[in-house]
Amino acid sequence: DFSAALRAGRLVAIIRGKDPEASFRTVMTLAEEGVRLVEVSLSGADALGVIRRARQELGPDAWLGAGTVTTAEDVERAAEAGANLAVTPGLGAGVDECVRRGLPVVAGVMTPTEVIAAKAAGATALKLFPASIGGPAYLKALRAPFPELPFVPVGGVDAAAARAYLAAGAVAVGVGSPLIGDAADGGDLDGLRRRTADFLEVCAEGAEGLA
Repeated sequence: DFSAALRAGRLVAIIRGKDPEASFRTVMTLAEEGVRLVEVSLSGADALGVIRRARQELGPDAWLGAGTVTTAEDVERAAEAGANLAVTPGLGAGVDECVRRGLPVVAGVMTPTEVIAAKAAGATALKLFPASIGGPAYLKALRAPFPELPFVPVGGVDAAAARAYLAAGAVAVGVGSPLIGDAADGGDLDGLRRRTADFLEVCAEGAEGLA
């Protein structure tokens, strides 16, 4: 169940790489280090190929998502490549097609109106994007009328911001460059491992705070 995995893992790693081989190695490194939810953005180089290779290596049960999904065609191609999760930057055809297929979808929202629309559309979780516009204070304010909805802030989330968002009630955080660095472009995997450990520690603290 994706909702349970999201609440347990509390971290979605977002890969948007210029080098498909490096992006694939980044996915595998994250999985080896204990990240349970990985999103490969369709705006990265040969993203579908990366998803396909990663699915073959990780097996059928790993949560491997396609990001920057905007159209029904994106959903179809991502699912064929092996994605069992989709993340969208906003509402629209991509969300609707995921719901139609029964594919878990984290739908991009920013305003209360979009939150209401995403809930009505059947989104599995809500990607607060770009979260950096309002920060943790905005998330806290947004949760007041929607306390039961699972928000995942994305955009400019470093380790300190992740801690603050989780404290403000986020179910998880989505993290791109502050976690991935240059790993998906052919950079340092040891640095990726160190940053992964830091983020996993922050997310574990957040989980303890909810217990």
